[in-house]
Amino acid sequence: MQWTKLSEQTVYENRWFRVNLADVKLPDGRHLDHFLIRLRPVAVATAVNSANEVLMLWRHRFITDSWGWELAAGVVEDGEDIETAAAREMEEETGWRPGPLRHLLTVEPSNGLTDARHHLYWAEDATYIGHPEDDFESSRREWVPLKLVPDMIARGEIPAANMTAGLLMLHHLRLG
Repeated sequence: MQWTKLSEQTVYENRWFRVNLADVKLPDGRHLDHFLIRLRPVAVATAVNSANEVLMLWRHRFITDSWGWELAAGVVEDGEDIETAAAREMEEETGWRPGPLRHLLTVEPSNGLTDARHHLYWAEDATYIGHPEDDFESSRREWVPLKLVPDMIARGEIPAANMTAGLLMLHHLRLG
């Protein structure tokens, strides 16, 4: 039941994304015009300290007009290594420099519409280097007990799917 892309053309582009239109052949032979969004990779990073607390950001997302806990994240710049981008984002957004990062998982948050891949990393320690350069990214930054994460997700306090996946994986690795 594989769909076959016959062609794809860009209908809009900016520095953040491209909107493309594809001619897709369905398994039964019919054709379908399908819009898709091409995105740069996203790098995500956090740290879990010796008390099993995870470094998180409390922030507002204007698109959904919602507040929630997240991990430091951002797009990978052209030519930048994904792990390097993850460390950079954590330092810029939290003021904490991660120790050696470990790949946690890679997720595709909306693979029916976008080619977005979010690469999540974590460290077992971090060093505070000062007030975050990008303090506009969040209202506050806190070390949250990892044991609280499942209940926080259930209450909707961690709404982003990529963050939920990563935090549940960390919970499993550290406390499971």
